[in-house]
Amino acid sequence: MEERQDTAAWKRVVEVASAAGRPVALESAVTACVEDMGADGLGISLITPGQIRTVAHASDERSHRLEDAQLVSGEGPCTDAYLRRRIVETDVRPAGGQWPVFMRTAGELGIHYVVAAPLLVGNNVPVGAMDIYRTTSVPLLAADRARIEVYARIFALLALDAHPALIGWEQAVPETGPVGYPPLVHQAAGAAAETADVPVTEALARMRAHAFSHQQLLEDIARDILTGRLRLEEDRDTPPG
Repeated sequence: MEERQDTAAWKRVVEVASAAGRPVALESAVTACVEDMGADGLGISLITPGQIRTVAHASDERSHRLEDAQLVSGEGPCTDAYLRRRIVETDVRPAGGQWPVFMRTAGELGIHYVVAAPLLVGNNVPVGAMDIYRTTSVPLLAADRARIEVYARIFALLALDAHPALIGWEQAVPETGPVGYPPLVHQAAGAAAETADVPVTEALARMRAHAFSHQQLLEDIARDILTGRLRLEEDRDTPPG
């Protein structure tokens, strides 16, 4: 059964890529998974050696914002799936519960159910996680979980093909959630720290607070800082959570 599911999933990915005239890659695999699972969105975050999280692909702008919300807050089902190395399901409860920053963002964006699965390679080494977003609360059936695990394996292989430096075998058993940000964010934090004459950690906290309070992507904030369109030294936001 598992072998048939693997073959069927790969066939869908190849068909999507061929129809769009694109090579088989994460983009076509995400599209195939969204269509197959009847999802309302899907995002993939990768964890590079050194514990830097980056959004590798998202099916739409809403999914990208949800992945970024987890990066900004350092919490969410993506991190839990990565740490536990198993599927994590959750109803969205904006009023409280775990992951308050992510839950609030998901609720505001009309998401009611999230399924996260780790991307595993080799001897169950996690290199990232995928998040399936739904606007209705529909718990997974056993067959659904099996299909998600198949797609997670496909995403892991395609991610490694595009980012061979992902493998950090010394981190095969993570004990803490992935922290850190893409290089662009660190560059902007350094520039903001120099401009405002504050430590880099404080500049980064201000960037996260600004992104959270203005509902913007953290990487967009970084770009605005580096191009001179945004100055945070007088920003009175406070860090989320």
